[in-house]
Amino acid sequence: MLKIIKAIRDLILVKVIWRRYKIGKGFHAGARVQLWSKHNMVIGKNFYIGRDSLIECDAIIGNDVILANRVALIGRYDHNYQQIGMPVRRASQIRDPDYTWKGLDMKVVIGDDVWIGYGTIVLSGVTIGNGSIIAAGSVVTKDIEPYSIYAGTPARKITERFNSQEDTRKHIAIYYHKQ
Repeated sequence: MLKIIKAIRDLILVKVIWRRYKIGKGFHAGARVQLWSKHNMVIGKNFYIGRDSLIECDAIIGNDVILANRVALIGRYDHNYQQIGMPVRRASQIRDPDYTWKGLDMKVVIGDDVWIGYGTIVLSGVTIGNGSIIAAGSVVTKDIEPYSIYAGTPARKITERFNSQEDTRKHIAIYYHKQ
């Protein structure tokens, strides 16, 4: 019964609440998830976004992606903090229809088969390569190489995801053959 309730809830989120975004099959959102983008959001198949997570920027997200609980994809320039004579609190912000400052064309791009750990923050303008893992609590400010593990604030490469290039090639061949 619980599985049916979750499926109905996810269907309502995709078809009603977030209908302006393109969301693939197999979508699941935990409790208190929020989605917003200025221009567009595209989410691939089999996407999971954990509870208390937030996407608040334009984003393109691949297939088979996991965003753990409390992950945030956020704009790098959401407030015009350089607006002369205006306190930041009242300065123009990206949600304003007439916003013309930085960040309008920035988005987060996440490849296929990516896992972003608990409490991670990803800033707009970043591309996360296929097969990557971002460790819990990281802050991602720069692009992430495919099939790599990153951690820290700011996130830095720790190691490759697989033990050898041959294992990486095998994974890619099997994963994309199943598509």
